Amino acid sequence: MTNDTLLALRRDINEIDSELLILLAKRRRISHSVVEYKIANNKPIRDEAREQELLEKLISYGKSLGLDAYYINSVFQRVLEDSVLHQQAMLQQNLNPEVLGETNRVAYLGGQGSYSQLAVHKYFSRRPGKLVEMGCAQFDEITGAVEKGQADFGVLPIENTSSGSINEVFDLLQHAQVSIVGEVTHSVEHCLLVKPGTELEDITKLYGHPQPFAQCNRFIQGLNDVQLENCDSTTSAMKAALNCDNSAAIGSAEAGKHLGLEVLKTGIANQSENHSRFIVVARKAMQVSTQIPTKTSLIMATEQHVGSLADALMVFKEHGINMVKLESRPVPGNPWEEVFYVDLIANLAEPKVQRALEALKDHTQFVRILGCYQSDSLQAVEVN
Repeated sequence: MTNDTLLALRRDINEIDSELLILLAKRRRISHSVVEYKIANNKPIRDEAREQELLEKLISYGKSLGLDAYYINSVFQRVLEDSVLHQQAMLQQNLNPEVLGETNRVAYLGGQGSYSQLAVHKYFSRRPGKLVEMGCAQFDEITGAVEKGQADFGVLPIENTSSGSINEVFDLLQHAQVSIVGEVTHSVEHCLLVKPGTELEDITKLYGHPQPFAQCNRFIQGLNDVQLENCDSTTSAMKAALNCDNSAAIGSAEAGKHLGLEVLKTGIANQSENHSRFIVVARKAMQVSTQIPTKTSLIMATEQHVGSLADALMVFKEHGINMVKLESRPVPGNPWEEVFYVDLIANLAEPKVQRALEALKDHTQFVRILGCYQSDSLQAVEVN
């Protein structure tokens, strides 16, 4: 094969890729028309039976074209996920036109290339309006900007599949006057970033946010005589490494490249599948349609006697509500007292949820709803 032949083949591939993009855009436009029908006729946004039937047909047809089932399933699961999430976002926009406007001012932790910024882009890419980014140095700056009306939304990391819950954010939610209106899960790939020319054995100082340090502690333990320096964000860590010889930072490859750092090692997290969940907060709550999967988050404090927590949690079982998270945190200034954060698969618009919350009052000192919002989690359809 000559070089000219190779170039011609690559041009063909580029043309096919462009055609695929045009078809994907066309498919999304048609799916937007479909959601208008579903809204008008109060139909569920997701039809899992149809998804399964569609995937089976696509896999069968793809096999006749020489494509394997795993490849077809992987590609179209992502296509279907995109379609469902966009339709859900359109439904939310239809219900809350005054909240999701022409401009979305969003406060988040860090700066260009931080994991929070990447989560912001992922979440608001499905929503209308111009995105105005507001990088912050602390979590309370984010909620403060929302409370004061300087930002329309704030994005906060709340848990990670490797390091667990982010306690500072849970504690902040105890008193912040904001409401959770959304969530987004983002895949995290930690890299060791250095100034060009720096070798692993040269590193004497490592900059990072405490969360990435916790998520990469096995790799860090393998480093010899390296001083750890905590930073308020991954962006700050990368900037510090850029200005300090014989140093490194933990962050994303994309962010490092933007700042002029190069990747020395990839995949340094304890778990290969590393995901962070972020919540989206606003000053006012949003309505959430019963046509889409919904979560409700709340704080409650139970009575200080044996079995009080069990009695409170039993209320959810008795009303057929699935609890997916329970987190306890101390009450500042009240030693040995705790509040409990609860995530439910539930919509406040459902009568059974209202009945459950009313019954919960008999077993708690107080209950505060943090938010009712669209669930970002989509369970992939199983294909036989």
